[in-house]
Amino acid sequence: MTPAEIIAQAKDWQREARGNRLFWYGLAGAAVVIALDQATKLWILHGVNLPELGKIEISGIFDLTYVENRGASFGMLHGARWPLAIIAIGVSLGLGWWLGRIRRPIAAAAVACIIGGALGNLYDRLAYGFVVDFLDFSGLYFPWVFNVADAAINVGIAFLLLDAWRSGRAEKQTG
Repeated sequence: MTPAEIIAQAKDWQREARGNRLFWYGLAGAAVVIALDQATKLWILHGVNLPELGKIEISGIFDLTYVENRGASFGMLHGARWPLAIIAIGVSLGLGWWLGRIRRPIAAAAVACIIGGALGNLYDRLAYGFVVDFLDFSGLYFPWVFNVADAAINVGIAFLLLDAWRSGRAEKQTG
């Protein structure tokens, strides 16, 4: 692909995204996810000072437990700070490109959740060197501690699966 073709594609995308209301809603949704994620982490770090306490028992199924996650989801790829940051940026840019062309609301909401979650955790990774996790449902035998960004990413993936299923059903009904 020549540079002129790349520029032409970028201009086409920009024109399409600018006129796509789901693109703007998606960006706003991603911003809301980032704001909620960072607000809860600031509250955990400085409001309840969970790093010093370590754990606050709330109920038999839910606690606030401070964890510095230096890996990816569920602690995988421990210590790979910069590769994970680059992956988060790449995924967010790719999903942002797709968001500019999405015409289905569930898919747009899904992508917004994933972008917001990826960028919320990216901020932590760059600012602290780790991701702040604190939501602990070990009372339900869920062994991982996570945060709002992680939850948003998983909700986004579930929405993408739902959208794919609904799109497939719609194609079968019309085809």
